[in-house]
Amino acid sequence: MSYHLLDATWSALDLPFSALDAVQITGQGELPSWFATTGLAAASVATAALAVQQLMAAQGRAPAGVTVDQRLASMWFSWSIQPVGWERPPLWDAIAGDYATADGWIRLHTNAPHHRLAALAALGCADDRETVARTVAGWRALELEEAVVAHGGCAAMMRSMAAWQAHPQGRAVAAEPLIAFSSHAQASGRREWAWTASRPLAGLKVLDLTRVLAGPVATRFLAGYGADVLRIDPPGWNEPGVIPEVTLGKRCARLDLTQAADRATFETLLAEADVLVHGYRPAALERLGYGEAYRRQRNPSLIDVALDAYGWTGPLAGRRGFDSLVQMSCGIADHGMRRQGAGKPVPLPVQALDHATGYLIAAAVVRALIARLSDGRVQQARLALARTAQLLMTAQTPAASPPLAATSDADYAPQLEQTEWGPARRYNPPAIIEGVPMAWTRPASSLGSASAAW
Repeated sequence: MSYHLLDATWSALDLPFSALDAVQITGQGELPSWFATTGLAAASVATAALAVQQLMAAQGRAPAGVTVDQRLASMWFSWSIQPVGWERPPLWDAIAGDYATADGWIRLHTNAPHHRLAALAALGCADDRETVARTVAGWRALELEEAVVAHGGCAAMMRSMAAWQAHPQGRAVAAEPLIAFSSHAQASGRREWAWTASRPLAGLKVLDLTRVLAGPVATRFLAGYGADVLRIDPPGWNEPGVIPEVTLGKRCARLDLTQAADRATFETLLAEADVLVHGYRPAALERLGYGEAYRRQRNPSLIDVALDAYGWTGPLAGRRGFDSLVQMSCGIADHGMRRQGAGKPVPLPVQALDHATGYLIAAAVVRALIARLSDGRVQQARLALARTAQLLMTAQTPAASPPLAATSDADYAPQLEQTEWGPARRYNPPAIIEGVPMAWTRPASSLGSASAAW
């Protein structure tokens, strides 16, 4: 693969460029894509793994080699888990998908029940796909996007790359850094965690307030090097299609932050956490009383990493969004359609914006740990799916390459993962840091299956 993308992702961390000499990219084949999707997979995984290697050096360990298998990295960008004797629930709601409008295409994202209701309310039609398709066909794409968003739903019209680059939001996102760091001096003494030579994140308390898909990918990676990840969801929330994929290594609890007792529990967890990763829209935590000022006051040493869909500046900053919607908005789906000569949107073969951003979030957390350990700074970071898309869209298109080889028994870890749904096979880790295995001590589990305590 080209190392151009790795140069770009590593540069975002402001760590020594010479560290890249420790990275070796192996493996053959490419995902079928009009973009450097496999290159993005390898680069983002390598960035996260190399950040861990640099943290190990800060902890006094000798430099170690980092090997990333680009084929396995690409495979982890899809599904890393293969059920044995059971099936994953469907990934998509029956209404979700791409629809032809009077002047183009739009994608409706309706996996969450309230998003489905919002889309149907905007359309004013019955709850079945054929009726939705007929109704959408009578709308102009932008008008329907705005109507769905006004109802509290999630939708994105298909734009070309040129249209996105000219759009005020596209221009704003292009001007944002890939990872926006800020920092302040630590208020008290150096805050350590109970790391060991083979588990550099052991004892690190990570509070996970994220949902599909980037944030959970990040915290899954952190758990793979020993972090104690506690995911918090509200009562009733579920995302069954991805839970077996992303809860590996974590404990998952529920809290109702409108209730006094649960708020008190959450505030205790927050005060004791080393890291907070959150993917709520910017105003959501403010409305709950847990805005940035409160978090800083409650835990001055907290590493606070936030992600959103459409960027942190510009007219669409803070808009609800998901990987598939950002691909429509920024021109990826349109470019794929045009290059392929297809009659409908052609997105990336995997939700690469989510996965890549997830590994970059993990890298940002580790970078902040290095700062806290080495010079007493407390860092915060912000990332966005649309900014990761910008990186991919400006990367060199890969030359013709053979496809990824079919999976084989050698791709899977030798032991079955005993999930609560049944046994499963999980791919071998996509990265290897010499002497420090990426390994998970907890199998995947359902939301709300653990208590809200460290």
